[in-house]
Amino acid sequence: MKASPPRIPALAALALCVPALAACQSQEQITGSIYPSDYRDRHPIVLADRPRVLDVFVGGPGGLVSRERQDIGAFFAEYAKHGTGVMMAQVPHGYGTNPATRRAVETLRSYAGGRLAITTYQPADPNVASPIRLSFRRLQAKVGSQCGLWPDDLGVSDARQSWRNEQYYNFGCASQANLASQVADPVDLVRGRQESRPDTLRRMYNFDQLRKGKDPSTMWRTEAASVAQGIGQ
Repeated sequence: MKASPPRIPALAALALCVPALAACQSQEQITGSIYPSDYRDRHPIVLADRPRVLDVFVGGPGGLVSRERQDIGAFFAEYAKHGTGVMMAQVPHGYGTNPATRRAVETLRSYAGGRLAITTYQPADPNVASPIRLSFRRLQAKVGSQCGLWPDDLGVSDARQSWRNEQYYNFGCASQANLASQVADPVDLVRGRQESRPDTLRRMYNFDQLRKGKDPSTMWRTEAASVAQGIGQ
């Protein structure tokens, strides 16, 4: 009967593989902890239902000056187009004793057309102007992460971090936030708009000009003298 070979070499090989497997597991954890290299992945722009706020400062004999009336008109126009729910108005406590604030509230009611919910708040400092805060909820674009975080040192404290030559974590967050705040319609960030109807008159004019062998493009003429000519004279 033939004797079976000893198992010591196999056990030794298994023992050598264990540190290698542990190193692979450790490397996988390190790789997974590295944040994305693209700032659009680190600080993505997302759509969320958030409050839109306007602080109205009371002033003038009628309660609201011309500037405030213009801002309120634009704010209510945006509410009529994009707003959901009712318009909220936070008014300083005791506004009934202030004729200007009372007239301002009446003006806001006329703008809202009955869709205005009024609540009061206690001003923290009576020496500081206490505005009427209007707010409604609408779909808005915002940055999904928090700006201003610095998980890594930009200096030379960690040589390995410096040698990677990667973007720092907060890079691009401010520009993403500015882009999100300037978008008129947040849905434009998700999909493109449908094509509008063509201008039939302009299209027929272009066809007619092309048939005559003429350039259909618009010819811009400047009547006034240029800036360089004015300087030279």
